[in-house]
Amino acid sequence: MIRLIPTLLFLVISCALYAQDARIVRQLCNFRESPGGIDSRPPVFSWEVSAGGESFVQSAYRITVNGAGASWNSGKVNSGQSINVPYTGKSLSPAQLYHWQVEVWDKNGRSFKSGVDSFSTALFGEKDWSGAKWIGYDDLPDSMLVVPGVHGNAKSLGNRAKERAVVPLFRKEFSIDKKVKRAMAYVSGLGHYEMTINGEKAGNSFLAPGWTYYDKRVLYNTYDITSAVRNGENAIGVIVGNGFYHINRERYFKLISVFGLPKMICKIQVDYEDGSQAVIVSDQSWKTAPSPVTYTSIFGGEDYDATLEQAGWNEPGFRDAPWKQAMLVKAPKGELEPESIYPVKIMDSFTPVKVLQPKPGVYLYDFGQNASGIVELKVKGKKGQQVKLIPAELIKDTLANQRATGRPYYFSYTLKGEGVETWQPKFTYYGFRYVQVEGAVPDTAANEAGAPVIVSLKELHNSTSAPEAGTFTCSNDLFNRINTLIKWAIKSNIQSVVTDCPHREKLSWLEQDYLMGNSIRYNLELYQLYRKLVYDMIDAQTPDGLIPDIAPEFVVFEGGFRDSPEWGSAGVILPWLLYKWYGDTNIMRDAYPMMKKYVAYLESKSSGHILSHGLGDWFDYGPNRPGEAQLTPKELTATAIYYYDVALLGKMAALLKDRQEVSRLGRKAGEIKAAFNRKFFNDTTKVYSTGSQTAMAMPLCVGLVAERDRKAVFQNLVDSIRHSGKKLTAGDVGYHFLVEALHAGGASQLLFDMNYRDDVPGYGFQLKKGATALTESWPALEEVSNNHLMLGHIMEWFYYGLAGISQSETSVAYKDIVIRPEVVGDLTHARGTFHSPYGLITSEWKKENGRFGLDVEIPANTTATVYLPDAAGKQISRNRQPLKQVKIGKDGRAVIKTGAGKHSFEVRE
Repeated sequence: MIRLIPTLLFLVISCALYAQDARIVRQLCNFRESPGGIDSRPPVFSWEVSAGGESFVQSAYRITVNGAGASWNSGKVNSGQSINVPYTGKSLSPAQLYHWQVEVWDKNGRSFKSGVDSFSTALFGEKDWSGAKWIGYDDLPDSMLVVPGVHGNAKSLGNRAKERAVVPLFRKEFSIDKKVKRAMAYVSGLGHYEMTINGEKAGNSFLAPGWTYYDKRVLYNTYDITSAVRNGENAIGVIVGNGFYHINRERYFKLISVFGLPKMICKIQVDYEDGSQAVIVSDQSWKTAPSPVTYTSIFGGEDYDATLEQAGWNEPGFRDAPWKQAMLVKAPKGELEPESIYPVKIMDSFTPVKVLQPKPGVYLYDFGQNASGIVELKVKGKKGQQVKLIPAELIKDTLANQRATGRPYYFSYTLKGEGVETWQPKFTYYGFRYVQVEGAVPDTAANEAGAPVIVSLKELHNSTSAPEAGTFTCSNDLFNRINTLIKWAIKSNIQSVVTDCPHREKLSWLEQDYLMGNSIRYNLELYQLYRKLVYDMIDAQTPDGLIPDIAPEFVVFEGGFRDSPEWGSAGVILPWLLYKWYGDTNIMRDAYPMMKKYVAYLESKSSGHILSHGLGDWFDYGPNRPGEAQLTPKELTATAIYYYDVALLGKMAALLKDRQEVSRLGRKAGEIKAAFNRKFFNDTTKVYSTGSQTAMAMPLCVGLVAERDRKAVFQNLVDSIRHSGKKLTAGDVGYHFLVEALHAGGASQLLFDMNYRDDVPGYGFQLKKGATALTESWPALEEVSNNHLMLGHIMEWFYYGLAGISQSETSVAYKDIVIRPEVVGDLTHARGTFHSPYGLITSEWKKENGRFGLDVEIPANTTATVYLPDAAGKQISRNRQPLKQVKIGKDGRAVIKTGAGKHSFEVRE
């Protein structure tokens, strides 16, 4: 018996160490941590495991859920699945809190449990709102609405959209006389709102709720306000601004749109410890009055008159007798549903790097970074004095230049004359680096005229609050600066939709959603936002099947600006990307009717399987001013993406087990491919159409090139780029495919050469001209946007090329990881991280003194294939242990299969 003690002690210690090392480090419900306000559909659960040992593989799991009316135990399920595990218990109840936990077994039968996490449900239907009504300060007759919006000629509108909408305040007091267990607020205000409880803001969102087409869908938000309510009297305060719900024709406007006047709906549910409940809803008992916001427009700016402030308006005991009763107003036509995306927030701030005085009475603040944002003004002066703030991306003659970004746009603030006053706009934003100040002086300047004194002026940057998904850095300074350049365009344009620019349009142009999809995905957690984009497209689809170029379609454009296949095809490609990125087939199922209808629409527009309409390779770099395609026929890009849609829809039909459609779509894809090659491919020269970068790359990527011709077509593409001096000419559509084609074909060195320069239009050229965010045109023209998302495709190559992080062709959600770094140019080091659905992937390599070292981290429940470059005939080791009989590929790379864990590889002479 004594002899067994050391063995037993060893086993106990081993198990204890294992329990410490193997643990669940992240729990997700509906792809978010501890989400508040999920909808009525059964949730899905995911978890990430951190294991001290290598090659961790889950063999089984058990999930338990407990809460109001639900107690679910999945039982021990023998499965390695750790993402998208569906809840299959009894239906959940609305407006309730639930707790869940998961237990996981490894391949040796040892188990460990997660912590207890939570999620809460939202309101599931109209009855759950407990009679809450939409209320407003005023209402509009239907004859004064402008839906859809109008672009261009406003004279046809008569008196519509002419007057400013009152930006109203709403308030309601209520009492609490028991111990509170939980208090929740469910609220929406259109276009945007801010809610306070006893003077404190609920949440920290900016521009809530997110943009939708309000005649189809209206979002509301859920807040836990338990800590904000108190015994005795409480006060709810809400201010509602215009957003895209009401755009009048004053100052600059890209479009005019009037769904109605500002309005709100609210339900407060207070659950007491004794089991009783109190409910407060918006109705005619609420009071309302105009706010100090005298003008606000998503396109024109915002004015605030602090002399109109009513101190304490959103706190208990305020005398609201002069206020009028709230009006019951027409409800929006769209259905209310909980907002699931990460909210837009103020994510960063900048102080001036310098302040100039271009002329008397005018000061220019330079914040050093072009970004989406608003200002924070701290100022002191006399009552009634006014400060005007004009933001701009660029300057001309040291003055704000809004020529390309929508003018006039400005903020104005009227002082109340009470010490240092602090203000920031609530319902608008712009893209800017500079702010021109009129009517005030910096606190460092002489002030003989007694103008207001600016104590502080900041640029506040608004963007999605979605978690960061990845990082990249390398030994090449220019590439690091390019990465930052593109990253600022991404951060500036990821709001509640993916915008093209943060100033003159702020519209969700669809082509960039997939063309820039990988670049954005490597940077940010995208599931919730891209899921919303799919529903925006479902809402925007017309009865004949068209998916317009923008969604929400706030305004109906004409020609290719409404109907371009490269744009509308996002309706097919995004559900596929969500499946490949996250393993979600639910959104694919929801979007399937839309996708089928759109492909049928494209078929109806084709002639002999060829499409000929649209914008083509927008903003390619040719001899003329950038705009519609110059170097590649529109027929080529439109038909190529049509083929791609059909091919992807066939794959999704197979996943959804629609066998009849699989067969039909397979035949259709074959017909389109044959017609495409008959029209555009020269079988003698092995060149497509004009031989442009786009014309050659796009067929290679979407599968239109016959296998026997792929090598020749690719070589012709490479030769033509070299012959043209390695210049970038592909545009918005084509450059994504060019990057993909060159990387896949083994020409990463050429990609390096094309982008490691500043002497011709491209990324380096933009930086050399002083750009701090990616510009709309390759040459960074002043007459177009200088903060634009669409041309940042090189970023995905930084991650899957230079850092080498990707997944195999058949992999879903990065279950089968590929680590294949490209060691090109003068690079001696690169590091990339990417947070996949299974956990963090890291790839870091360094080349020095004849040695190549690669450190990788592979998350639990996944496998990886690691490709070590230039390994033929060399010594290869893993974790300092020599490897023998390593497979060497045709390209001289060592090919090594591995499981989860941290691995260090080395290649030496």
